[in-house]
Amino acid sequence: MIAAAGMASAAMAASGQTASSIEVPAGARMVLEVRGSGVQIYRCTAANGGFQWTLKGPDAKLLDANGIQLGTHFAGPTWKLTDGSQVQGTVVASEQATQAGVVPWLLLRAKPGTATGQLADVVYIRRTETEGGGADASACQGSEDVGKTARVPYLAKYTFYAEK
Repeated sequence: MIAAAGMASAAMAASGQTASSIEVPAGARMVLEVRGSGVQIYRCTAANGGFQWTLKGPDAKLLDANGIQLGTHFAGPTWKLTDGSQVQGTVVASEQATQAGVVPWLLLRAKPGTATGQLADVVYIRRTETEGGGADASACQGSEDVGKTARVPYLAKYTFYAEK
């Protein structure tokens, strides 16, 4: 079984969305667990009379417990294994990290019709144990910053679940 690396927190934060629990529903069974190691990519944009980082997506490797690469995690958000299996997700819940500069923990639901191969039965993806990944707000504060990108290193645990 395998696990993956993640994204989507900045989109939730930027939209002001929050949900109460990142717990998977009772009866869900773990299919795969991986460690995501890479970067969250942001672009400085002008919005609502101010400036903010907008998440473009992650660029991360998905690693097993021995550090062997099992796949990649990229915009969509999408998790793709080396055998071609993949799944895309939509954020349904977010839990803010306790440290500044750390992306939140997330619960995502698989987008219908996107799960294939080893990940075909995946219904939920959970991102926990995050480290880093949050963009420095002070680096996106003026019109001279618009269009600038930031690649912020992060780590996360991705757990994939199927229904019973």
